[in-house]
Amino acid sequence: MQIRPGVKLASLSDIGCQRENNEDNYAYWEAASDEEFKRKGRLAVVADGMGGYEGGQEASRLAVEAVEEVYANAVEGDPQVWLLAGFQSAHQRIQAEASLRPMLAGMGTTCTAVALLNHLLYFAHLGDSRLYLVRGDSITRLTRDHSYVSRLVENGLIRADEAESHPQRHILTAALGAGMTITPDQPEHPIELQDGDVLVLCTDGFWGLLKEAEVLQAVAEREADDACKYLVETAKQRGGPDNITVQLLRIEPNRNGR
Repeated sequence: MQIRPGVKLASLSDIGCQRENNEDNYAYWEAASDEEFKRKGRLAVVADGMGGYEGGQEASRLAVEAVEEVYANAVEGDPQVWLLAGFQSAHQRIQAEASLRPMLAGMGTTCTAVALLNHLLYFAHLGDSRLYLVRGDSITRLTRDHSYVSRLVENGLIRADEAESHPQRHILTAALGAGMTITPDQPEHPIELQDGDVLVLCTDGFWGLLKEAEVLQAVAEREADDACKYLVETAKQRGGPDNITVQLLRIEPNRNGR
């Protein structure tokens, strides 16, 4: 796919050092026609599946495909509406597939998706994949983890620094395919982006082994492709017990290419 001027994109997914298969999935999309691109902008998605050897792969694949398909085919509404509709479709598809194939019962997936249109950022999020915004010398997490340990932090039962190494940190409280209904997180208003901003979408196999300061430094010192490779390799050097996936989108000055 040809990527129009306005962003530098880098994506990388690695099986890690201890898994036998990769249950992560990701995608980047922009419309083929310039007219539709002006209306829909860009879409990026990451998902981290769960539910056994085959179930995790299938759930994350279905999620990424559903979000992209709904967004690409949307006619009315705005990017935030389309992202949420994509999540609902993904949730239903995962549950429908699991009902048809008993071996996939219980499968689900995290999902974090962003849409970029005219310097505005929209996103939808469920699970414990993450979205960060790097701006200048700061890094901000825009999503909250839907996890048991995150709930402990919110209730003041443990400190945030304790959560990163808590033995139950991977227990999710919400995911696509799990439960009757879903309520994805979304921003109250679209977020205004600036030239030079970097968006980091990643799964827990990435952020679980890298400090935010390390991500910030890598993004500041390297081009997007090199930063991706360096960060994933660093995670693997630290044991890489899970699949590792990251997408970096650097906003570049190009007033006519968004």
